[in-house]
Amino acid sequence: MPSYLTRVFDAQAGVRTQRVDAPDRQSVAAVLGVAPQHVLEVQELGAEAGAGTGAIASARSRKRFPLQLFSQELAVLLDAGIALLEALNTLREKEASESVRQALNGVIASVEQGQPLSTAMRAQPQAFDELVCAIVAANERTGQLSAALAQHAKYLAWVDGLRARLIAACVYPVMLLSVGGAVIMFLLLFVLPRFAGILDGLNSDLPWASKVLIQFGSTAGQHPGLVLGGMALLLLAGYALWMNAALRLRVQAALWTMPGLGPKLRVLALARLYRSLAMLLASGVPVLAALRIVQDVVAAPWRPAVAAAAAQIENGQRLSEALESQDLATPVARRMVRVGERSGEVPAMLERAAAFHDEEAARLTELLTRAINPALMLIMGVLIGGIIVLMYLPIFQLVEQVQ
Repeated sequence: MPSYLTRVFDAQAGVRTQRVDAPDRQSVAAVLGVAPQHVLEVQELGAEAGAGTGAIASARSRKRFPLQLFSQELAVLLDAGIALLEALNTLREKEASESVRQALNGVIASVEQGQPLSTAMRAQPQAFDELVCAIVAANERTGQLSAALAQHAKYLAWVDGLRARLIAACVYPVMLLSVGGAVIMFLLLFVLPRFAGILDGLNSDLPWASKVLIQFGSTAGQHPGLVLGGMALLLLAGYALWMNAALRLRVQAALWTMPGLGPKLRVLALARLYRSLAMLLASGVPVLAALRIVQDVVAAPWRPAVAAAAAQIENGQRLSEALESQDLATPVARRMVRVGERSGEVPAMLERAAAFHDEEAARLTELLTRAINPALMLIMGVLIGGIIVLMYLPIFQLVEQVQ
């Protein structure tokens, strides 16, 4: 019998992790004696060691699964009065991707066996994250599933739009660095070695910077493969360091402390936190469970603060007090959440707070365009111009000696 590592929501103890032996994933909730919607995550322990590349393939397939389109189309079909199982079969029939069809086949098979939709989706973690599973679990018995799915699709569209704006703002700097790097490599590997051969006899009369540059040119001309191999190793080392999760966290934390850029990144992360919380609370998920769920959704530097806020709410504090004490509330959000607590409209106020901070995305792209792009152009110009000046400086000195 396989073993599973589960994360289960308990109204008294919060989210707990427990190992359980069960015939299959669908039987985990019954073995634990809890409702299926309270099982937040199920991971098979035996499959983790036996499928080394399976985890990578699972992560890749999750990226390929069109979760936004799935939520949007399923909401439309349910709104049209089509039964859930028929709607799922309709989505499977129109799908051309084999990985997506396999995920839908798993969901349909579980639903046909009488499992709730949320349990069927949790059995396909490569396609459905905990956020959408919690939303479905909270709404599948209330008749508001289509509205909740439509809201989830809207949320994913907002996240994708924000990501697209930031990527578009980074395209020009990346192109500038790529072209500038290619020019520098051309100068160092092809032009400079020829200058080094011509000016080799003038080394004693050259500035130290020109000597270093010419020496590099001579080495590059004699061993171009060695130079290219060394640069390739540097790129691989940089890639390996970037793949280190701890290093990425440090880089992200450093970006958040930068003047000008840091505050905007923090506000954007908070806007995503507010939207996620608003969507879960509007779906009927309790505040404590919602915070436990969004802990894996928010940016990594905020996760300890979200966990601490959840612990404070578990001890009886209000949401506004917990967010404020953990520096998770901007002045606008703090006042809106307080108003929502008095009026009973916390989800709507969180949504308004997130919409208020959406302007920061436009300001961030403007900052990238107006500040970072000119700075990169200046840096590349200084590097390329410095190499050219150091190359031609010996020629100028030679002309002066001849005159």
